[in-house]
Amino acid sequence: MAWTTPLLYERLTWPEVRRAAAEDRVCLIPAGTLEDHGPHLPLDADTRIAAEVCRRTAEQIPDDIVLLPPIIHGYTPHHMDFPGPITIGWETFVKYATDIGTSLAHHGFKRILYLNGHGSNIPLLDMASRLVALEHPDVLAASAFYLSSPESAKVIEEVRESGIGGMGHACELEASIYLHLDPEAVFMDKAVDENSFPEGPNAWMDWSDGPLKLMPWWNAISHTGVHGDATKATAEKGRVLLDEAVRECVSFVRELREKPLPVRATPTETPPADRRSTRPGLGDRRQ
Repeated sequence: MAWTTPLLYERLTWPEVRRAAAEDRVCLIPAGTLEDHGPHLPLDADTRIAAEVCRRTAEQIPDDIVLLPPIIHGYTPHHMDFPGPITIGWETFVKYATDIGTSLAHHGFKRILYLNGHGSNIPLLDMASRLVALEHPDVLAASAFYLSSPESAKVIEEVRESGIGGMGHACELEASIYLHLDPEAVFMDKAVDENSFPEGPNAWMDWSDGPLKLMPWWNAISHTGVHGDATKATAEKGRVLLDEAVRECVSFVRELREKPLPVRATPTETPPADRRSTRPGLGDRRQ
């Protein structure tokens, strides 16, 4: 038997895949990229952090999850002037990620979560999860970026020493988590503090960016590949941030597992009585 704890998709036999799907588990798929992360961090920072968050999440709630191998390569053409990045065209990436999800849906899985660690993958994985759900209307497919919830924002504010702009890329946050995971792989003597992004009242780059989105070539806004203050990274901050990322991912998985599967209804002019907005703050939302 290859029934591991946590349950690793690639280790299953085909009868075990059928059993895992029948248990209504959430397929958890880490995603990242290989790209420059300054002179102090390895290329795999995005993928390794996302994969570690997913692995620890699957260890905490092993009966709820089947853990997929990470999507290692992502969309990062703007980094290509730095040595190292491997970029996948956005259409290819969306199709590839969608195909993973539709394959899982074909095998009977109804709940799929892409947990993303690379900023430029965000709109692409949002689209991939939507396409999976459109092709398989009875499947709940979602994507999320780690440390993006309101609760995680509070934890970030509690641990950070840098101001806005200090947590953008290869920064206080990412370097701290990598220091916690693998301190010998981080060259803190080469860590720098750089913010060359042309900030304004609506455009800034931090772990949560401003509403006006700008993304030129990376070496037009960073000389070193860093955006933020990597010199303030510590392993203890990384421990706190990684623990929060796992708590957040557990919450994502549990919510996805608890939601009813979608059913396409016949359009009507009035909503059913039990489908009207009653919770404050959850009225009109963008569609």
